[in-house]
Amino acid sequence: MKFSSSLKFNAVAEWWDEYIAYDTLKKTIYQLEKQQQAPNGVDVYSDLEANETSALVGGSTSATDGIFVPLLDRELKKINLFYESQEEELNRELEELEALVHRQEAGGFDEYYADEDDDRDSDEDSVSRSREPPANRRRRASAARSPRNVSSQPSEFAIPEEPRRERGYSMSSDENNGEMEASTVTLGGTATKRALGRIATRVRKMSLSESTPSATSPTEATSIWNAHTNFAYDTRLLFKRRITTLYVAFTSLRSYVEVNYSGFRKILKKYDKITYNSLKDRYVHDVVELAYPFTAQAKDKINERIARLTDLYAKCCTHGDIHIAKQQLKLHQREKVAWERDTVWRQMIGRERRGEAGDASKAGATLVHEPEPALLILGRFRLTKRILWLLLSLAIFLTMLNVQIVSVDEANRCLAILVFCTVLWASEAIPLFVTSLLVPLLVVCLRVIRNSESQAGLSAPDATKYIFSVMFSPTIMLLIGGFTISSGLSKTNIDRVLITRVLSLAGSKPRTVLLAFMCVSCFASMWISNVAAPTLCFTLIKPILRTLPPKSAFAPCLILGIALAANIGGQSSPISSPQNLIALQEMDPALDWGKWFAVALPVSAISILLIWGLLLASYRPARSPDGEGDIEIRTIRPTQEPFTGKQYWVTFVCLVTIALWCVAHSLESVFGDMGVIALIPIIAFFGTGILKKDDFEQFAWTIVFLAMGGIALGKSVVSSGLLEVWDGLIRDMVDGFSLYTVVLILSPVVLVISTFISHTIASVLLVPIAAEVGSSLEGNPKNLLIFITALICSAGMGMPVSGFPNQTAAQQENDLGELYLTNVDFLKNGVPASILATLVVSTLGFVLMKVVGV
Repeated sequence: MKFSSSLKFNAVAEWWDEYIAYDTLKKTIYQLEKQQQAPNGVDVYSDLEANETSALVGGSTSATDGIFVPLLDRELKKINLFYESQEEELNRELEELEALVHRQEAGGFDEYYADEDDDRDSDEDSVSRSREPPANRRRRASAARSPRNVSSQPSEFAIPEEPRRERGYSMSSDENNGEMEASTVTLGGTATKRALGRIATRVRKMSLSESTPSATSPTEATSIWNAHTNFAYDTRLLFKRRITTLYVAFTSLRSYVEVNYSGFRKILKKYDKITYNSLKDRYVHDVVELAYPFTAQAKDKINERIARLTDLYAKCCTHGDIHIAKQQLKLHQREKVAWERDTVWRQMIGRERRGEAGDASKAGATLVHEPEPALLILGRFRLTKRILWLLLSLAIFLTMLNVQIVSVDEANRCLAILVFCTVLWASEAIPLFVTSLLVPLLVVCLRVIRNSESQAGLSAPDATKYIFSVMFSPTIMLLIGGFTISSGLSKTNIDRVLITRVLSLAGSKPRTVLLAFMCVSCFASMWISNVAAPTLCFTLIKPILRTLPPKSAFAPCLILGIALAANIGGQSSPISSPQNLIALQEMDPALDWGKWFAVALPVSAISILLIWGLLLASYRPARSPDGEGDIEIRTIRPTQEPFTGKQYWVTFVCLVTIALWCVAHSLESVFGDMGVIALIPIIAFFGTGILKKDDFEQFAWTIVFLAMGGIALGKSVVSSGLLEVWDGLIRDMVDGFSLYTVVLILSPVVLVISTFISHTIASVLLVPIAAEVGSSLEGNPKNLLIFITALICSAGMGMPVSGFPNQTAAQQENDLGELYLTNVDFLKNGVPASILATLVVSTLGFVLMKVVGV
């Protein structure tokens, strides 16, 4: 990426005008280059502020230096002034924040449980209020909680919106729109501090009157930072937001200095290269590095402020644990950077690079990742979990190569490769696609491929031609066509338009909203993959989650429902997940899309309804946390933009392609295979400019190579004779069993394996076995068992690691950095959901497969 784009990519959006004017300086350099080549050398100066003079660095008398150095001086002065003003403002905010923390602790912990009226308006009035009937006290507390009595007062503590709703605050739309954000802190004079005392007292009294029996008592807690009352929760939330906001501001200021320093070095390097000068080293060392923002003193100051903020965060939010405080603050910083890169600068960078909005979805790839924890450290050697698994897999591989387990040499070596790759795939010791790329290397070098007629091992050149010919099959082309459709729908915003319009009809009832989101997640997973669909849905539900009361059961219920539905969507269409394409590759004859939909759609619909009922019974999401009444959900607003011609074109091409896939068998004489039909959207979208070269580069090529490696391994198992060895064992195992009995035996095996390893890897390992089992049964129900195996692979969703939708859901957290879901949520709901989906496949799915003639 060019530095001009990198500058925009790494800059803070609000400070953009305060960064070095890199593009302007670059244009000046090009003008100076023209001036050097002009015959008279005087025509360009009028455009370059020739009337300005400056003391040249190092006494240089170069004409170009005399023009360029004043421009650099002006940029350096701008950066210096902005940095000093920002540093002063942030330092003041930090001191005020520290004062607030100390003031919060100065009153002593007992006051948070006291029944005194700190307003001291009237002791007698306080006593009389305490003797009021409960109904009167509730009415008086309700009045005290009204925004007219609380929000309208200028306060250092803005009460967060979520706790207000939780404790029954009612606010009009005008008041809500004008309400300060929870992270805002208004620092003022004596009147503000007095208002703080009155409001804090009222909140403490409300917290006492409404705290649950399990709330922490003075004997159980030592400070407000570990208490469990509503007031303590509000206070920690406020300070958490304030500290994280200030932490991000300080780290952004530090990044501002680093980016500008790189900017000076880059622009001076370009200047020296184009104008044949040597200004860079002199100007950087003698001017830039002596300016205040770039000095060691300034860097030490900002690092010291960041350390103080970390200590405050540890005190207020992590019970004094500095390590956890650093991790959480860095996570907030990374989320801020990723959000700005993905949201603010996406269109700007895209226009510069391609002439229209681009896709910066890989922004997070440049972020710094925490190193993997070491199990053992010996000097410079760090034994991590990945290295341990890699060493173990290599040991197993070498052992199996030297032990004759199978009588046929090629089959024995193929078994060693199969076990080696299985361990690597299951442990993810190296990236999954890298393991797949090992397959052709190993099967060629170890002479695994045999001639189908003579059964003699193929030479390395012949084995290479064979293995690469089967790796890039029509199925892989079908996968790439699916990526093209997904990218086209996302690039033209069709997916978001359709989804928001459907969700706008869901209303405000929790059970209806939950079902709508589950259906949308399932449907989106059919066409834009079950990797992108849950991510899109989690983005859409954030406004809903922000308006829910704290600890509402609807939040984890909705997140888990979207993830489970996305897994179910992975079985609904042939291109929704790689395991379906691997199954199609093994089927003979290949199954057309019409029969796939005839089975998968009813199975998915019934599974979604059963899982929806399970989540409603488990979470009871309609009930408010305090048990008083039901909650209402904020309605999703549909996008108002009408469909454009480009969107109609993308929709038309997608529908035509899907229709052709559904009747592919009837058109074999025209197209030959569904992989050829997959070329239609590729040509239509890339040929008309809807998708660009960069979009093609951003396809999930790791998944493509993962599928290719799986296909290569499956063909190697057949060619080496290993499948023939298995054939006898499998025939003995299923001898005397009916087809449905075999289905009932196979289903739980597939479910357990796909729960603990990748769904795609599970299909790579299990589909060949299912094919061989089917070939051993009467009537050769090979396709049926392959179909059932592929559908159940998507139903393995009982653990947080079971598929990408579950992994994404497990990472969702609230404003306090607390995860919405725990392992208990997955065990309590994901495991039963997996069992229900598997039962639907093995019963209803089996019947439908027999009906359509699979």
